[in-house]
Amino acid sequence: MSTTSPKKRIALVGTGGRSGMYSHTIYKDFADSTELVAVCDISRVRMAQRLKELRAETGYEGEIPMYHSDDFDQMLDDVKPDEVMVCTMDCTHDDYIVRALRAGYPVSTEKPMTTAVDKCDRILKAVEESGKPLRVTFNYRWMPPNSKVRELIASGVIGTVRHVAMTYALDTSHGADYFRRWHSEKEKSGGLLVHKSTHHFDLVNWWCDAIPERVYASGGLVFYGKENALKRGDDQYTGYDRYTGTDSEHDPFRLDLSENKYSKGMYLDAEEETGYLRDRNVFREGIDIEDSMSVIVNYRNGMTLSYSLNAYSPIEGCRTVFYGDRGRIEWAHFGGSHLILGQSEEELAAMQEANKGVEELTVTPHFKTTEHLEVPHGKGGHGGGDIKILEQIMMPEPPEDPLNCSAGHEQGAASVMIGIAANQSMKTGQAVQISDLLPGFAEGKMSMSELS
Repeated sequence: MSTTSPKKRIALVGTGGRSGMYSHTIYKDFADSTELVAVCDISRVRMAQRLKELRAETGYEGEIPMYHSDDFDQMLDDVKPDEVMVCTMDCTHDDYIVRALRAGYPVSTEKPMTTAVDKCDRILKAVEESGKPLRVTFNYRWMPPNSKVRELIASGVIGTVRHVAMTYALDTSHGADYFRRWHSEKEKSGGLLVHKSTHHFDLVNWWCDAIPERVYASGGLVFYGKENALKRGDDQYTGYDRYTGTDSEHDPFRLDLSENKYSKGMYLDAEEETGYLRDRNVFREGIDIEDSMSVIVNYRNGMTLSYSLNAYSPIEGCRTVFYGDRGRIEWAHFGGSHLILGQSEEELAAMQEANKGVEELTVTPHFKTTEHLEVPHGKGGHGGGDIKILEQIMMPEPPEDPLNCSAGHEQGAASVMIGIAANQSMKTGQAVQISDLLPGFAEGKMSMSELS
């Protein structure tokens, strides 16, 4: 295959839900500068469905080579991409990242970078030995309100941040969905403190330019799972292992894959090939991740983070308070439910209209009145964050990055190691030093800006 094309050539591994942001955007917004030269997945059914959707949504009429995951190395040899994009199950990120790096290709990966200490170590060594870059796509950094918070802290308006308090709530639409799918198995996702909270830990690390050092955590499965449902008297929701094709019409957590073209094509039709059930009952046995968690993180610069995550809230959002030695910043946003499979745009719009919630950014310096700031917004997925990070990946000359939103392998490790250490702490009941788990990590460095 010719490699003389002036366009950036992307090979995509993993064609599940998140991958569509990359494949479709290439032909919607970056067709002049980028092309998708191959896709790779465990399921040929899913790859074919992704291409079908790509054509329907973008008008793309060409063919894209498809490779089974067993043929990943052959794909690299055949198409020789300029960059490999990894969107597979979290616990498999390291395998594809390391193989691509060692074959000589730059890599971008969805968060979390990985799920376990040994996998993280493999990645860090592969980057060092190969000399090829690894980008971790923390799109939350690129959301305009989060960028504004970064600017405020960097301005020194509240002095040096000494304590951060973050509370994150996942609602019974978005939060529940993690308990229907592979994320509910800690071996595959690392649990929510790795899969989901890596976003939040990374934001705090980046906002405050700080490297985590010591972690203590407590948590448990207190709402989802069969045992908890039975304790509450919700026996009527526990009589089936999955929703599709069962008598579950009465269940508010029900997800029927046959009722939505996307979910049918991507998951239901691929079940025989993959064995993956996308619609498992959130009140079944076998769930081994937590749905309620609290974490304390000590940083090398003396800062402390107190963090909590709840996955069964009736509303969704986050409140983060920064206590500096010269004042306080608060950033809060709560609102309606997330879109889930099968929910129409009309239903989502009505829900969001009824649950507008709050959105507020305030600054209160010591001995001065509180200032209520205008909250900036962007267009597109994740409040405008998706398109900004896509510009960095797809454009030959991407926009400047004055806030250092781009993250590499060390910054990816800094966030995921908080979650990994938190899992260890929950298991042992003891605080965990990150350096004990990953010796030598960022040795001698005190700030995130020093990390790759």
